[in-house]
Amino acid sequence: MAVVLLREMMGETLREVRMASGKTLRDVSASARVSLGYLSEVERGHKEASSELLNAICGALEVDLAAVLQLTSERVAAHAVVTPLPVRDARTARAVA
Repeated sequence: MAVVLLREMMGETLREVRMASGKTLRDVSASARVSLGYLSEVERGHKEASSELLNAICGALEVDLAAVLQLTSERVAAHAVVTPLPVRDARTARAVA
């Protein structure tokens, strides 16, 4: 089973909420008072945002932190029920064909 990282799931949720609201990274970074680069890193799941930063980002997105946490929880739960398919390597696939 694939490892689920909370920072990646949170980043995906934040990006989804931002895009649905029609705001740019620049809009949110200015309103949340966080650098554009750092916000981008958070959205891509490369940086783990503190609770204070999450609160500021949610404020800039005009969404409750609880709603973002709920959406992220649902995203994590969805990963838990996915059954990975077996993958054959290229050599095995050629031998079978």
